[in-house]
Amino acid sequence: MTRSTTWPTDGMSYGGDYNPDQWSPETWEEDIRLMTEARVNIVTLGVFSWGNYEPEEGRFEFEWLDTVFDLLHAAGISVDLATPTAAPPIWLHQKHPEILPVTREGKRYWQGGRLGWCASTPIWRTHALRIAEVLAARYGDHPALKMWHVSNELGGGNRTCFCDESAAHFRRWLVDKYSTIDALNQAWGTAFWGHRYVDFAQVLPPRDSETVPNPGLQLDFDRFSSAALLEHFEAEAAVLRAATPHLPVTTNFMVSTRPSVADYARWAPRMDVLANDHYTIGEDPAREQELAMSADRMRGMRLGQPWLLMEHSSSAVNWQPRNRAKVPGELVRNSLSHVARGSDGALFFQWRASSAGAEQFHSAMVPHAGTRSKVWADVCELGRNLDALRDVVGTLVEPARVALLIDEEAFWAWKSGPKPVNDEPIWDTGRNLHRALFDAGVLTDVVPPWVDLDRYRLVIVPSLFLASDDTARALAEFAADGGHVVVTHLSGIVDPTNRVRTGGYPGAFKDMLGVMSEEFFPLLAGQSVTLDNGWKADGWTERLHADDAEIIASYADGDLAGHPAVTRRAIGDGAAGGSTAGTAWYVSTTLGRAALADLVDRLLAESGVAASIVVPRGVEAVRRIGDTGSFVFLLNHGADAVRIDTVAGHDLLGDRAVDRGFELAGGACAVVRE
Repeated sequence: MTRSTTWPTDGMSYGGDYNPDQWSPETWEEDIRLMTEARVNIVTLGVFSWGNYEPEEGRFEFEWLDTVFDLLHAAGISVDLATPTAAPPIWLHQKHPEILPVTREGKRYWQGGRLGWCASTPIWRTHALRIAEVLAARYGDHPALKMWHVSNELGGGNRTCFCDESAAHFRRWLVDKYSTIDALNQAWGTAFWGHRYVDFAQVLPPRDSETVPNPGLQLDFDRFSSAALLEHFEAEAAVLRAATPHLPVTTNFMVSTRPSVADYARWAPRMDVLANDHYTIGEDPAREQELAMSADRMRGMRLGQPWLLMEHSSSAVNWQPRNRAKVPGELVRNSLSHVARGSDGALFFQWRASSAGAEQFHSAMVPHAGTRSKVWADVCELGRNLDALRDVVGTLVEPARVALLIDEEAFWAWKSGPKPVNDEPIWDTGRNLHRALFDAGVLTDVVPPWVDLDRYRLVIVPSLFLASDDTARALAEFAADGGHVVVTHLSGIVDPTNRVRTGGYPGAFKDMLGVMSEEFFPLLAGQSVTLDNGWKADGWTERLHADDAEIIASYADGDLAGHPAVTRRAIGDGAAGGSTAGTAWYVSTTLGRAALADLVDRLLAESGVAASIVVPRGVEAVRRIGDTGSFVFLLNHGADAVRIDTVAGHDLLGDRAVDRGFELAGGACAVVRE
């Protein structure tokens, strides 16, 4: 199948979801005028418009969309046209209620929501591909169309379905994976509770059975559910690529620092353009770092290729307990942080705030208050900024020397079945380590475990609960070649079938680390321990044996007083005092923020990694490099002005020359062509 990787705009992409079908033609004229004023160059059309395209089966009303296409094209604004499968029309739900997802408890959802479909239902697939074919035939040759957008946030409302069609699809997937029922029984350990299968026909999804499901079954159903959604994406994408091979096809991921609804890192190679939706959490005290880590995850999915921020918010959202509005300038800083970390644009949900419907109080580029607003002022400022960054398009974020290994399957495995602690969000381990690196000004790639590690000096493995033999081997070879590895608690505990690796923890990595943990000692809520070097820890401890490793710190109090807590093992030539000193560290406890900062400082010093741009604390600094030059993004997240002593050149945002020692105002941004 022919695929296009052509970028959809000339310059940084700027715009957002546009829903003209919610407004009168008079408003369309105003929209085009305001888009031009804000320097918008692309909008996403039709995400939720199926019922307006086809109010009755086979009766289409496209005249309004024809007009909007022509208005946008006349204004020089490109279109990212969505297939409208995020919102099936009412007539389709009423004619075929069997397409609606079924919950684990056996309840079938009703019409009225979005993503109201099961990826395994043949009649749904037929209708979805039919509407995609109709759109491709009508608009595929329109000069405004520059990219296709399959559905919207796949899995955001239909991550799993437990209906009979899904069960049959799941069984076919299992046959492809295991070939024989004996292999499945072995993988899932079905001897427990005597739940041995004699035929694939006996297997059901992990429906509600009052008790917890088999962890192997649960993990495979999570994998299957992600694969079924990807299969649907590829079916729609195939229709679009066949009709318009010159246009890229994408869909919007939902990558943050928490587990995702789908295995996006494994989806990434199937996308022509990687795209993400990201929203900050108002109650998060480190929103800028959470944003940075999410962007680092996007960049890490396909290193060496820019991606696109498809959605974020101009101010408050409407789905958090308390929906915080962004302060003046925050919209610009949020957007430029994504761009600094690899996005070649910044798009929003949505262009004009809805006056009705489920998201009527979600912020937009044009708020309810109109242009006499802080939001509109920031929208126009961002448009000017992105226009000034034309030469940054296509450049790459400078190579990072530190990697964090994150895998969705490891998160899913942790959530399947009871665990030693059932309120421990192990994904916070990676977030906390990334924050320590962010505070130190060190750029970090957040990557899946199968990437080539040769480009890095330091690799951190944060609570990678599930780990394959290949991952363990790659890390051991990396350390033997002089690299530095840090493994934290709850890593390498289960294999890819979700079976515990016996012989002591952290199973997959214990030989490389030279340690063996015989038993977990989770702390109770409110408990903490002190290590003999003064570090504080809480949440998790282990009875650890340092068989072939140096003890860096031991527990000074608590039930494990005197036992090792943090260890370090020299590997390769370093073990004999040679020059290529590889190391493998193990951290058996959840260190506090100050302790993590101390640990990261030592790791950076030992691995020879340092911030490539030294700036005052509170300033985010990232460099992008390409044929057009090198560009340093400087984002002051603090309220006070700071002095930048390490960067000089031309500030593209302020269109001014800057020498070392220039002032960056509180909350301000600069992008300096060095």
